[in-house]
Amino acid sequence: MQLSKTEEQLMQYLWRLDKAFMKDLLDAYPDPKPANTTVATLLKRMTDKGFISYKLYGKSREYYPLVKKKDYFSKHVNSLIKTFFNDSASQFASFFTKETDMSKEELEDLKALIDHEIKKK
Repeated sequence: MQLSKTEEQLMQYLWRLDKAFMKDLLDAYPDPKPANTTVATLLKRMTDKGFISYKLYGKSREYYPLVKKKDYFSKHVNSLIKTFFNDSASQFASFFTKETDMSKEELEDLKALIDHEIKKK
């Protein structure tokens, strides 16, 4: 299951805050802020999808993520590689390094990361 763009935006705020009440989430949005009902609807959908849960404090709900940001991102990158790059990480890496505006320093950092991973295997 996947989050919509608006759900993903809200999830980004929740990941950053780690746990939050509705007011905290609304405060995280830039102006113009969405309506309370909009955020409540998104939270309900995200709860139903199993991405978040909450603790009740009287009538207030404190929301927290059930899915780690790294796990969510990893799943999307792997899906992207499978769908657009014939399930080839090499094709993805080639595209990524050629089509992005990476500086020489960033490319060198990336090379060092790859070299480190090669040594670990």
